[in-house]
Amino acid sequence: MLNPTHDPARTSWIESANQAAADFPLQNLPLGVFRTAENPAARIGTAIGDQMLDLSAAAGLDLLPIAARSVCQQATLNPLMAAGPAVWSALRARLSELLGADSCPAALRAQVRRCLGPQSAATMQLPAAIGDYTDFYASIFHATNVGLLFRPDQPLLPNYKWVPIGYHGRSSSIAVSGTPVRRPHGQSKPADQPVPRFGASKSLDYELELGAFVGPGNPQGAAIPLAAAAGHLFGVVLLNDWSARDLQSWEYQPLGPFLAKNFATTLSPWVVTMEALAPFRAPAFARPTGDPAPLPYLADGNDAAHGGLALRLEVWLLTEKMRAAGSAPHRLSSGNFQQMYWTLAQLLTHHASNGCNLRPGDLLGSGTVSGPTPDSRGCLLELTARGTEPLRLPNGEERRFLEDGDEVILRGYAERPGARRIGLGECRGRVLPAQA
Repeated sequence: MLNPTHDPARTSWIESANQAAADFPLQNLPLGVFRTAENPAARIGTAIGDQMLDLSAAAGLDLLPIAARSVCQQATLNPLMAAGPAVWSALRARLSELLGADSCPAALRAQVRRCLGPQSAATMQLPAAIGDYTDFYASIFHATNVGLLFRPDQPLLPNYKWVPIGYHGRSSSIAVSGTPVRRPHGQSKPADQPVPRFGASKSLDYELELGAFVGPGNPQGAAIPLAAAAGHLFGVVLLNDWSARDLQSWEYQPLGPFLAKNFATTLSPWVVTMEALAPFRAPAFARPTGDPAPLPYLADGNDAAHGGLALRLEVWLLTEKMRAAGSAPHRLSSGNFQQMYWTLAQLLTHHASNGCNLRPGDLLGSGTVSGPTPDSRGCLLELTARGTEPLRLPNGEERRFLEDGDEVILRGYAERPGARRIGLGECRGRVLPAQA
């Protein structure tokens, strides 16, 4: 539901937050964890324009709601995620009041300024201690495109339209945006060779995804009904599921992804809360005529009407040659999260439907976000047809898969008439050569 924190007419007394293209206006107020050279302790902050508000300091000055003070003085967002929607909403309302031009008098601004600092002076951390990470496969366009490359006679397996497909990823190799990614080693089997080889991946790829952080979660053995799932979704980040396609094609049968994906996952540092995204809720994906309706545990009228998210997600590439020439990154693709076959709530409910206990700070990956057009495909595997149709970049370079020195940049934002544009920031990772 919308409330005064979403009012598009409101501005902040932090002028950089009022720029039309700002990712972090007053209506966003994303949360993250940071350190500074002056204070190396990890602490929680909220982004406002090009500044950030230190919530630990604000709590120490009694500027935050009583219920939020203790959880905002922690080194991760996990305690806040566990606190539930009432505390999240109260904190957001208070931050909107403290940073709003129409709601923060001069005397109070003086106190708030004591807790402010430039984002450029901060080193961002992972926003949560991620105990478990599950990656899904929720785009039917991505599943179909990949299926056509490997199984042209049956691109979609029979279960896809019935059950959200996912696998358990590796949480220890998740890193925050800006962390370099080392090209992995592994087994692969070239089609023209009789036996596999071990060596550096030659087909390194990215995957454009949205990550969702779990809130309170559920006890082991208990399910989370779809109608209650919204209260267990804290917020979203951009997610790059780095993938070694040559390793993946050799190892994925019969049990699915393993070494091809567990070497690195990159997250954007700012968690945009689900409440901030309320103006951009949309109907769930309209299933084509003839597709089965979701089973009853995955069906809910409110989720069907509002479970989608109208988020524009983009992939940009900056090569070593482009960097040396001072060129700007080149956009490779742009997709919309509203076109995902399964909603975030359905993914969460299905995950817990067998009694699996989800915990605060657990991460759910959406799977590659791809759309119906060639320019909306969310990975190079799709964009280059498994490397057979290389991309030609504006400077004349070609890419089948990523090369050493390439930097992949994910960006995301939400905008619509009658609402203030909000952004997800950036998720960056630069490819380093394989270790000798």
